[in-house]
Amino acid sequence: MLHDFDSIPSPAFILEEEKLIKNLELLSYVMQKADCSIILALKGYALWKSFPRIRTYLQGATASSLNEVRLCNEYMGSKAHTYAPAYAPHQIKEIAEQSSHISFNSLIQYELYKNICNSHNVQMALRVNPGYSDIATEMYNPCSPDSRLGIPAKELHKIPDGITGLHFHALCESNSYSLEKVLQSFEKNFGHLLSQISWINMGGGHLITHKDYNVEHLISLLKSFKLKHNVDIILEPGGAVVWQTGVLKAQVLDIVSYGSTATAILDVSFAAHMPDTLEMPYRPTVTGAEQEYKEGLFAYRLGGQTCLAGDFLDPYYFSSKLHPGDTIIFEDMMHYTMVKTTMFNGVHHPSIYILHTNGTKECVRDFTYLDYKNRMG
Repeated sequence: MLHDFDSIPSPAFILEEEKLIKNLELLSYVMQKADCSIILALKGYALWKSFPRIRTYLQGATASSLNEVRLCNEYMGSKAHTYAPAYAPHQIKEIAEQSSHISFNSLIQYELYKNICNSHNVQMALRVNPGYSDIATEMYNPCSPDSRLGIPAKELHKIPDGITGLHFHALCESNSYSLEKVLQSFEKNFGHLLSQISWINMGGGHLITHKDYNVEHLISLLKSFKLKHNVDIILEPGGAVVWQTGVLKAQVLDIVSYGSTATAILDVSFAAHMPDTLEMPYRPTVTGAEQEYKEGLFAYRLGGQTCLAGDFLDPYYFSSKLHPGDTIIFEDMMHYTMVKTTMFNGVHHPSIYILHTNGTKECVRDFTYLDYKNRMG
């Protein structure tokens, strides 16, 4: 659907509302069939101009900071489900005022702030380490033995008075069979405590909207767990809500051939605008390009616009030669992109557009010099 983006100037993030609705309908189906709650993880996606659509399907949002709590209240129209590794003393009162649920990462934090939370009728939970995760990238694995995230089983012998829930997060773009293994470990380590609580937050990383995800297996898994332990279940995906719902449009500015492979230098930056491509790392799909060489194709590294030496991706392969002015479309660029972008090097930040179901194109944010300048004073 490249033609739909032709009139949108580069660079730009473009959300396709029709695809977002399709994802939301599937998530709503899971909620209904599994009798669970699904909320949006703002750490993965925070384009609040789309929240009026999202809040008609999902049951709120999860926040990990005071700013995310405020965003949830203001634009999702609901109090937040909040978790942070630690809460600052000067922020906890406002967080409690604007949260329906708060999870604590340690017993110390719980004891420190339980009275404030009680005074605002907040449901409180402890985040625990379930003891298993199949996340391969260590940077994204919250369940390693030395993880700072979640109380290990050996440190939690009973549920403190006032705690009504447990919270774990162990997945990253994972399927229901990974969740099943996590739940087996969770029950082994914490099963003796489940009769003392009324709800469980199973975190994010559930890639429910992926085409290969077994939705019916997830529903069966959640229903069985809920029946066995008599608890309410909350899932908080970020990526799944906006999986494959939008792109980043870029433009070729120059072609340089200083090494063995030509580099197409773009008007976007991998370091500043797509940091997970370097941090995770992963290779995004580029419309019309192959990631493996095939005879007759033309190889181009894709270079970012910053002067960081590592701001590039290894070769993609195109059916024809690239030239300055050509459009490059990076697919699936809604989750963990805009929430992580920077203005490093003063490189122009991509605008943000929504392609509505009626075909209209709305520019919801266009960044200027003042956005860059005002970050520093």
